[in-house]
Parts: sequence; structure tokens; C-alpha cells
Amino acid sequence: MKDIFQSVIDDIHDKLNDNVGLDDYGCDLHNELCNTDYFIIGRYQAKEFLGGHVFDAIEMIKDYEQSNFGEVSTDLSEPEKVVNMLAYIIGEYVLAESDHLQEKWDDTLTGDDLTKIAEDLECLSASKLYEKAAAWASLN
Repeated sequence: MKDIFQSVIDDIHDKLNDNVGLDDYGCDLHNELCNTDYFIIGRYQAKEFLGGHVFDAIEMIKDYEQSNFGEVSTDLSEPEKVVNMLAYIIGEYVLAESDHLQEKWDDTLTGDDLTKIAEDLECLSASKLYEKAAAWASLN
């Protein structure tokens, strides 16, 4: 799963460098980065991407949705939906690591803000983030 976390971190970093989220509110950045476009398109590509992590991904989605919505709504039989929901969830963990984003939560984001958020995420360790996510899931 650490490789999946790293892929999401890289994707978010690339989008920030492409100014995705410019002129949006900080509180909307996660939606812009992780919910307005697909992380992976295609059933085959999604299966390949998940590889041996498919059951870990499903568990993470079930825990997240049950905790946040009281029910599981993602179609867990569709690999593309699983991957994209997983990327959405991991995206929350990633962006929570940016102190600058937390400071700008209620503000419109500038190019400088996106750069600072990207800098906050540059040193982010996929391994440590995965361990944090696993620890959080075990508490719920």
C-alpha cells in the first residue's frame, strides 16, 4: 500500500505544480485535486494498479465510508471505483499534512499558496503516512 500512497502523493504534487486549485478556497482544494478528475481510468489499469493490495484498499474504503457516512456506497466490485475512492481517501491524509493549507482553509488560494502547500508535501513519507492511516483506522 505504501506504493499506492506514494502514487497519490506524486499525483497531488503534480497537480499543485500545474496550479490545480488556483483561486479556489483552501477548504475546496481536496475536492479539486482528488474528486474532479479520475485518478485512474479503465478497469484493467485499475486492477493492475491495485495488484495485491485490493483487499487492503477495500478495507480502507469500508472503514472510511462507514465512519464518515454510516454506510458503504462505493461499488466495491468495480476496480476503477475502488482505486478512485482510495485516491480520494489518501488525498485527505496527504493534504492534512500541510500546515500552510490549514492556515489558508478559509482563504482563496494564490499561486504562492499552492507552491507552499507543495513544499509542505515534498518531504512527505509515504511509509509514515501509511502507518498514520493504519493507526487511525485501527482506532475506529
